[in-house]
Amino acid sequence: MGDPKEAGAEAPPLGAAARGGLTLLPQGESEEPAAQGSALLLGGGEVKSRAVVKYSSAPPRTAFARLEEKTDLKLPPANWLRESATLGPAGTTVLGSSRKSKPFSSFGMAYDFIDSVGNDVDVVSDSENIKKLLKIPYSKSHVSMAVHRIGRTLLLDELDIQELFMRSSQTGDWTWLKEFYQRLIDQKWQRKKKSKEHWYQKAILSKFLYYSVNGDGAAQPVPSAAEPQESPSADQTSGSEGPSWPAPFEVPSSVSEDPSASSQGSEPLEPSCMVGHVASAPKEQNLTTLFNDGENSQGLKNDFVRNILWTFEDIHMLVGSNMPIFGGGRYPAVSLRLRDNNKPINVLTGIDYWLDNLICNVPELVMCFHVNGIVQKYEMIKTEEIPNLENSNFSTKVIKDIAQNILSFLKSNCTKEGHTYWLFKASGSDIVKLYDLTTLCEETEDKYQNPFTMPVAILLYKVACNMMMKKNQNKKHYGTIRTLLLNCVRLLDKSRHPQIIASANYMLSELFQLDEPKKEDSSESPLNENSDESYSEEEEEEMPDSDENGSYSSSSDPSHDNKAVAIIKSVGELSVPEKYKSIHQIRPSCAFPVCHDTEERCRLVLSYVLEGLKSVDSSIKKESDLPAADPSTPIPLKYEDESTRGGPEGLEKQMALFLDKMGSLQKGNYSSQSGMIPGSWQHKMKLQLILKSSKAYYVLSDAAMSLQKYGRALRYIKLALQSHDTYCCLCTNVLSEVLLFLSQYLTLCGDIQLMLAQNANNRAAHLEEFNYQTKEDQEILHSLHRESSCQGFAWATDLSTDLESQLSVSCKCYEAANEILQFSDLKNQNPEHYIQVLKRMGNIRNEIGVFYMNQAAALQSERVVSKSVSAAEQQLWKKSFSCFEKGIHNFESIDDATNAALLLCNTGRLMRICAQAHCGAGDEFKREFSPEEGLYYNKAVDYYLKALRSLGTRDMHPAVWDSVHWELSTTYFTMATLQQDYAPLSRKAQEQIEKEVSEAMMKSLKYCDVDLPSARQPLCQYRAATIHHRLASMYHSCLRNQVGDEHLRKQHRVLADLHYSKAVKLFQLLRDAPCELLRVQLERVAFAEFQMASQNSNVGKLKTLSGALDIMVRTEHAFQLLRKELVEDPEQPKSGETAPAADSSPSLNREEVIKLLSIFESRLSFLLLQSIKLLSATKKKTSSNVEEDVVLKTNKHIYSQLLRATASKAATLVERIDMVIHLLEQLARGGAVQ
Repeated sequence: MGDPKEAGAEAPPLGAAARGGLTLLPQGESEEPAAQGSALLLGGGEVKSRAVVKYSSAPPRTAFARLEEKTDLKLPPANWLRESATLGPAGTTVLGSSRKSKPFSSFGMAYDFIDSVGNDVDVVSDSENIKKLLKIPYSKSHVSMAVHRIGRTLLLDELDIQELFMRSSQTGDWTWLKEFYQRLIDQKWQRKKKSKEHWYQKAILSKFLYYSVNGDGAAQPVPSAAEPQESPSADQTSGSEGPSWPAPFEVPSSVSEDPSASSQGSEPLEPSCMVGHVASAPKEQNLTTLFNDGENSQGLKNDFVRNILWTFEDIHMLVGSNMPIFGGGRYPAVSLRLRDNNKPINVLTGIDYWLDNLICNVPELVMCFHVNGIVQKYEMIKTEEIPNLENSNFSTKVIKDIAQNILSFLKSNCTKEGHTYWLFKASGSDIVKLYDLTTLCEETEDKYQNPFTMPVAILLYKVACNMMMKKNQNKKHYGTIRTLLLNCVRLLDKSRHPQIIASANYMLSELFQLDEPKKEDSSESPLNENSDESYSEEEEEEMPDSDENGSYSSSSDPSHDNKAVAIIKSVGELSVPEKYKSIHQIRPSCAFPVCHDTEERCRLVLSYVLEGLKSVDSSIKKESDLPAADPSTPIPLKYEDESTRGGPEGLEKQMALFLDKMGSLQKGNYSSQSGMIPGSWQHKMKLQLILKSSKAYYVLSDAAMSLQKYGRALRYIKLALQSHDTYCCLCTNVLSEVLLFLSQYLTLCGDIQLMLAQNANNRAAHLEEFNYQTKEDQEILHSLHRESSCQGFAWATDLSTDLESQLSVSCKCYEAANEILQFSDLKNQNPEHYIQVLKRMGNIRNEIGVFYMNQAAALQSERVVSKSVSAAEQQLWKKSFSCFEKGIHNFESIDDATNAALLLCNTGRLMRICAQAHCGAGDEFKREFSPEEGLYYNKAVDYYLKALRSLGTRDMHPAVWDSVHWELSTTYFTMATLQQDYAPLSRKAQEQIEKEVSEAMMKSLKYCDVDLPSARQPLCQYRAATIHHRLASMYHSCLRNQVGDEHLRKQHRVLADLHYSKAVKLFQLLRDAPCELLRVQLERVAFAEFQMASQNSNVGKLKTLSGALDIMVRTEHAFQLLRKELVEDPEQPKSGETAPAADSSPSLNREEVIKLLSIFESRLSFLLLQSIKLLSATKKKTSSNVEEDVVLKTNKHIYSQLLRATASKAATLVERIDMVIHLLEQLARGGAVQ
């Protein structure tokens, strides 16, 4: 097994150990350098054993005193029963101070090594209990143990039935168990007294150990009852002190465990040291009252000399041992035993010695033989030789199989965390039974009669706390943590332990990440993994009581017991390898509940928050001083009309009050209506619970918002803000993180109010959603109202019916969110949120600006004939302009050029509305383009140009760039059109007006891109064509009216002809503007006629006529388009039925078509007649020209047909158009002079 020297050296005491205090060795280290353990070859077969000392209070080892032969052990040594650090508790195990394994010894170890419980370790127990279990098949003695499950760890404690039943007659604690025991197991139970021989052997062993201690100097007198006990291993024989609760090592948030500190009148506890927002394990008030004063045997204290992490094969055990280990000289580590030479060592004793040495990693055993108390001899035996001793032969493999079978049996059947199981084997019996005492106890009147309830609950809580502190690294353990906490809460009485229940519920709420990203693939989510083999009662199914081999069935007659959870029919079965296969690894695990829905997750969180709040509220003394309120009665949500609040003006006052309050938060004002003491556990816990509820309601509101359930979203954000308001009332120093939450809540509230404003048509449904309240919400609100009026944000969360009010509230929410970000430099710490708030402020100001602008436009349209603009309109303009200006500033401050350009564009539109408002101020017949119109249109142009400068280039945002271009072109076009149609001749000369119109039209053309392919291209082409048409008409008009300057006339003639040509080209590209094309062509014909009138020679006139007829021929395309539209229209009235057909086609005005057709027919008739006259006159004067003769003949024929067609009143519009198309085709073939 390795060098004994290496295996023997025990570490010297560190600090407190030398003074009798507790000492923790670093994780993984041990007393011995070789304590890492190795595989030991024992009994011819290999059994793996590894022992690591986790903690030791033993002093440095000293060599034992080898007693002389014939020493009489019946005589007491001088130092007998004195306290000895070397012997520890083992030396005083005699007579009335019998130190047997205590009912809660495993809990004391579990509290000290909380990291190991629930996950790494299979068993926590006293070494005596481990030995007793492994000796079951060899021993006829009774076995009685309490078993508790925490995660995958089992806690084993001796349950001394005789002692408990003696106590039940005094305290009544175990009456139910005594009755059960007598009814089912031993009907004639009576206390069995131990023999004199038993006490004789105890006394002689004690005297031997004291003799073996080197000299009397190592022994100290036992202190009297009045003196404090310093050594953790000393016997506490005094009953004057209550049991102390073990202070866990390396738990930074542990609280003083002195029982005197737990009274209600003491200083307030400070348990809420938060680690990652998780409440630490607080010491419950009045915890020690569970155990009767003076019964130190029930104290939850780790008073073993050493705690060892023992790995036996694949079983990991945390074992407590008090075995004295001696060392020095040739034997650095030995155990010392006393044997009667007349009695050979039996198997039970051999197993006992072997296991003790394995557990403590002691390589050798020294046995002192005596006869009637007289020392005879000493003998040294190596640990691996013990199984082969004469009369004590046993197989180490069998012991290994027994250990594995017992563990599998217990793990398979002790499935419910928090339950107390009882493993019982009667003396002389081969049957082992397992009972669920918790279930049996619950059948009694008071389930808290089980004294294990409180220690188990505390341990569940501590293990969960420990795992929570490392939750970021162990999300896969969330299911385990949840199960631990649920079972802890289930065990505790709410009225007795409100602090632990509140803290446990808070931790349960912390397990659910409210803001976690959605994960569709469950395989990637750590929360969906199987986390542990334990599971909670609410998730479990009844487990079958037998495994695949039917090994522990309860159906057979000799072992039939319907109260037992499971039964081992014969202890011999435990020796069969893998007889009891553990099913704990294949059983459904306590997987963390998967919440597929955000609302489901938040509702779970809120249910835990509510339970926590109830616990806190129930523990506050001043309950009777509060106004009575029934949690089941809904708190009315007052519906407030905007008129009662004073509209936006009232909002301003409420905002001022709100900002004053925010300023006071920085100073740390505190106000609680319930009378909670600042710094008390109630105060700290309620703060955390309220903050958690506000976050949950915020997430619920955000989820409802995404589902477009805006009434529900407003209700949730109202609850979130009410929670936050209460938090602010209770908090003495609001953290910047909490202020950031508030800014986010108000931002979302602003979003909801804006969406409600934009979805006013569904207001009734939103109102119904807003007024609905669950019972859970009512109860949480009731708890909030205990501390605050919850009215701090009422201005932001009312559901108004007025659109302007909703927009104003939304704006104020964003403004408040922005103001909060100014505190504590939050805007620099959270730049993304700050940018979002400013964007929203810019957006809502744009919305309000557009709202006021539309209202002004509506007032303008209602004003039929008015000489002046109303004051109401002007006020709306100012409000709208102010909003746009602020919005532009918001966007510019975050360099959002695109949105700034859009708002500048809207401001330009507002200027155009202002201009339009001034256009109807005069008489329509005497109307002129006014200076005010010009002023506002020019302002509009300025804003559009600023928008283009803001964008810089089209690449910045093509759609916005094109939109601004279009609006700018429209503004110039409108201004030019109004100046052209309503020329201000009273203020300006005709030439000046024409120049301004021409300039405005050309600028409009500049910003009207006809070549860019887009949805707006046809509109651009139509506008460009219209501009060219208007310019051509203007120059045509100038030419008609102008006298004198021939150069100017020629210039106008050229410009008119140029713009007519461009207009025709653009109109020909459009399929939906045949009338406009026809009108332009007719104007061109009229222009040709005007030119012909000023000509004197027949040749010149003929040339002009030929050009005019050519224009007429080119109108055929327009007539084809007209005919196509008319044919597609089923209604085809006669030519005379113009009135009913005027509006029959939305895209074609029939009345206009008829009017243009009539003009066309008359002009064509006129041109043909003039052509015939001129050609006839030319023929008489000159010699005959064959070509001219053909033209003359054709023109006469077409003219005669035209006259006959126009004379017929019965022809339909389509027939007339068909006739015109037919004539134009003939004319194109040979009617014009080339």
